[in-house]
Amino acid sequence: MKPTFRALRALHHCTTRARTTAFIGLGRMGSEMAHNLFLNKLSESPDSEFVVCDAIPDSAASFRRSFLSRFPEARIEVVNTPEEAALAAGTVVTMLPSSPEVNTVYTESNGIIPALRLFSANKPQQTLLIDSTTLDVDVARRVASAAEELKALMIDAPVSGGVAGAKAGTLSFLVGGTETAFRKAEPILAHMGKRIIHCGSSGAGLSAKICNNLVLGVQQIVIAEAMLLGQALGLDPAVLAGVINSSTGACWASSVNNPVPSSLPDKSPPCERDYEGGFATALMLKDMLLASDIASARSSPLPLGQAARDLYADVLKMSPELAKKDFSSVYRYLKDLGGDGQD
Repeated sequence: MKPTFRALRALHHCTTRARTTAFIGLGRMGSEMAHNLFLNKLSESPDSEFVVCDAIPDSAASFRRSFLSRFPEARIEVVNTPEEAALAAGTVVTMLPSSPEVNTVYTESNGIIPALRLFSANKPQQTLLIDSTTLDVDVARRVASAAEELKALMIDAPVSGGVAGAKAGTLSFLVGGTETAFRKAEPILAHMGKRIIHCGSSGAGLSAKICNNLVLGVQQIVIAEAMLLGQALGLDPAVLAGVINSSTGACWASSVNNPVPSSLPDKSPPCERDYEGGFATALMLKDMLLASDIASARSSPLPLGQAARDLYADVLKMSPELAKKDFSSVYRYLKDLGGDGQD
């Protein structure tokens, strides 16, 4: 790999690297996480420096402008490649769509792993890599192994809590990695979340996240079914939601993410905003596919999970406009499927 001029220039600024934090991936989740991380780091250490990078350069530039408009004293720069981010920052956080993007950002030309090879043998151990992407466990383990061979510390740290949790700084982090890497990453994660759970070795955080989202994906469908059935039986949605939320059917999919407008008078789930601002249906399908693939490879039965996977696939096929809507919009799909004219 031939390093770029900008990468070589970044290599000469290693004196500030230890106090610099990079964030790669500024989508709906990543931008909120980066904001909280940078704000809390700035409050903790006013001499902190920051670097942002995104596959869409305008997203990184927009984030920088927005952050500086509120905190003009902050030192934050935009870089063009993950390589430049890794050369400039001793701590790198990534929040990416899935496995292919993680492979690209970490292992391909102008990526993080090739950047670490530019350092002398003892430098990479000063690097902490935190990947919060939900991706294939085996891919995550391969990337972590490559980083650890270069003496960098790396954890998988997928999150639970959605966009609302990212914005509020109340995410849960499910962490896989060595005890040393976990302890070093814990203060960084605490700037973005409230609950940090060390699940085990590399890949364990992802394993826990995929199992959790398997449950969530199934629950959201059955809550949609129950809410539709209840209305067909003449029940008021708010009354039915109150019954479920205080009974044995209680779950996050109903108490926080209920898919029926006006069913949670004291809350504002995505259904109140035409299903905008939540966890995209396309991403839920991705997680259901991950669970299905992993279960198949390990001969673990997944009858409900596979049925839910197929239903989310049908949603995207028959109602592609719901792909970027919150996954609770499965309620709208089922409602249309049944020809229900109720609001």
